[in-house]
Amino acid sequence: MNTSELKTQLNLNFQNRFSRLGSQFYTHLQPTPVKSPYLIAVSPSLLKQFEIDPAVTNTRDFVEVFSGNRVHHSSKPLATVYSGHQFGVWAGQLGDGRAILLGDLNASRAHETQSDLHEIQLKGAGTTPYSRMGDGRAVLRSSVREFLCSEAMAGLGIPSSRALCIIGSDQYTMREMPEKTAIVTRTAPSFIRFGSFEHWYYNNKPEQLQQLADFVIDNYYPHLKELANPYQELLKEVVKRTAELVAQWQCVGFMHGVLNTDNMSILGLTLDYGPFGFMDGFDPSHICNHSDSQGRYAYQMQPRIGQWNCHALAQALLPLIGDVDAAQDALSCYVEHYESSYLKKLRPKFGLRIELPGDQDLFDSYLDVMATTKTDFTLAFRILSKITSQASPQENALRDLFINRDELDQWLIRYRQRLQQENSIDAERSVQMNLVNPKFILRNYLAQQAIEKAEQKDFSEINRLRQILENPYAEQSEFESYAQQPPDWTAQLSVSCSS
Repeated sequence: MNTSELKTQLNLNFQNRFSRLGSQFYTHLQPTPVKSPYLIAVSPSLLKQFEIDPAVTNTRDFVEVFSGNRVHHSSKPLATVYSGHQFGVWAGQLGDGRAILLGDLNASRAHETQSDLHEIQLKGAGTTPYSRMGDGRAVLRSSVREFLCSEAMAGLGIPSSRALCIIGSDQYTMREMPEKTAIVTRTAPSFIRFGSFEHWYYNNKPEQLQQLADFVIDNYYPHLKELANPYQELLKEVVKRTAELVAQWQCVGFMHGVLNTDNMSILGLTLDYGPFGFMDGFDPSHICNHSDSQGRYAYQMQPRIGQWNCHALAQALLPLIGDVDAAQDALSCYVEHYESSYLKKLRPKFGLRIELPGDQDLFDSYLDVMATTKTDFTLAFRILSKITSQASPQENALRDLFINRDELDQWLIRYRQRLQQENSIDAERSVQMNLVNPKFILRNYLAQQAIEKAEQKDFSEINRLRQILENPYAEQSEFESYAQQPPDWTAQLSVSCSS
């Protein structure tokens, strides 16, 4: 197969929307090549979305382009500047310290509309002017985690950036110890963050602030353009999306780990997977990030931090909104929208169709029983679907999860009474509950096992996990072991900001 045939098969046509903002918003630069890159994993669903022939992934062209070793002729690579609050403290200028934007690809070429464009970014592609003291590289460990979790979130139906592929290299970089490098090709409609707006506000650059806001409205919220105060409405839209996103996280036991304003998406997406974690034994105060010594980003803190970050965005947008009361009005919907979104998603997790007084207390009581002995979060909801309107041996599978069975039994009496109030049909309820309560999540130990094999150049576990996590609600009985409680040795696993 000759080079021209490979180029035809790759069939990439990058557009470069962000570069239209002007050079103050970014720096054009070339990715830094890595030694002897090779393909580790790819997302078949994203290949299909971007209409990339799967056969091309086995070619040198694919590996070279998505490792950054070769720049596609239609791409104008750049790294963007932004700032942000980190752990609640203003950190000043940050930016893409190890991510390089190749441009936008159309995710639906049959329609070719602006709304179908997705940014394609290489994470780990080398130093940029925003790297500070960093080396611009991503290690294999963190790259595998980001690839698997972003695809797992897509399977769960939670808004997220996605990962097209991982390219590996035997080139090493230093973290706590020398580690192999890798490059993740990640994609999202936009990687613009709350911190992108904070950058121009705190640098007293009102023209650039408005230019960025207009760019976001034009490209991602065009329905706001004709409203009386489009900047106020932009803030309100982002507040609502953020509240709903956090509610979705809480309902599957997901913890982001580093909810700094520079990691918050202006589109309400889950961005920047680092020391994330899915809850095993339920503990509302659980901190998934070993670096978070104060517990700022603990599971139970996420709703409050989401609101805090929206206030930081409101401060940055205030010069455009023009009025503190208007900004406060946009912010005021956060709590109500979070609570309504949370209950709306929690109700079907309990198999309930209609809203009745006392539902929230019923839900909270179950979570309290779970928290008492750190019952497995995912299994406690998945197996709840086996409970029938009348006591039966089937409930033993649920009771086996709980040490405090007397408390569970008392709660089950209330639960059955609630089911009778809406004449719930057991078989139908069980099916519906399994459509919203995942059987499979990306537990830390599963990711760690895939990483350890990948370090030996065995990528089979990465691909197996991706396949399982694409359909987390399906029974997939052949993968039953992946749905079990984690073994005892996993308690020693920890992740930090270097993850």
